[in-house]
Amino acid sequence: MRRKKILGPVSDACTGDGRNALGLAGERLAAELLEGRGMTVLDRNWRCPQGELDIVAADGDTVVCCEVKARSGADYGGPVYALNQEKAMRIRSVARSWLAARELVGCPVRFDFVSVLWPPGRTPHLRHLKGVF
Repeated sequence: MRRKKILGPVSDACTGDGRNALGLAGERLAAELLEGRGMTVLDRNWRCPQGELDIVAADGDTVVCCEVKARSGADYGGPVYALNQEKAMRIRSVARSWLAARELVGCPVRFDFVSVLWPPGRTPHLRHLKGVF
């Protein structure tokens, strides 16, 4: 599986098309939001056998693993309701693999969440939650 490495502004080429277009566009917006807040995006859609990290960023000396959920409506409770304890445990496991792959030991790690609510034909609403688990 391929992984995308970002070392600058996120391009629209990451948005793709098809059924995952909303999710990919939401991840692009989330990466831009994090960069706008002074973070450096290190990886996007990094995969290993345990799963995937949507965005890995650096916030100073802290590694930030950021889960992104994009929804077109709140019919099922909105994006934040997609995050549960099982998902958090899986993200932690994948984060350990990411850190091990880079031989990073002892660095601070934070787990953030970006909610993207993007109703059709309207402006997306992003919400960044720091240290959610």
